[in-house]
Amino acid sequence: MNMIFILMLIVLTSICDTTSQMCLKFSINSLKINVDGIKKAFLFVLMLLRIPRVWVGFFFSTLSLFIWLFVLSKADLSFAFSVDSMHYIFIAFASGVILKEKVDLQRWMGTLLIVVGIIIVTLS
Repeated sequence: MNMIFILMLIVLTSICDTTSQMCLKFSINSLKINVDGIKKAFLFVLMLLRIPRVWVGFFFSTLSLFIWLFVLSKADLSFAFSVDSMHYIFIAFASGVILKEKVDLQRWMGTLLIVVGIIIVTLS
């Protein structure tokens, strides 16, 4: 199968994963509950399941899984998993832009090292 197509599918899984994580983080942040026991943990889960964004996150996570299974049927695991590391880049970017989290220089340098590693693996 065409390597460009496989790469595009891996990018799509990373985008789906990032979307899922953003939805779940927004959902968690919207709840103000201190989970300090079984009863509160159960209540916390019930409250989460009532948030539509959690279900959107589950949808994107499931979509990512099915795309990933297709990728694994067509590509070597060592290649696919290495390239899939780009989700670290997407998460760092989305955390800074969407969640307004502070992504400092050290974290960006680590992310840059991941990018260099992805390029080396992709070219090998």
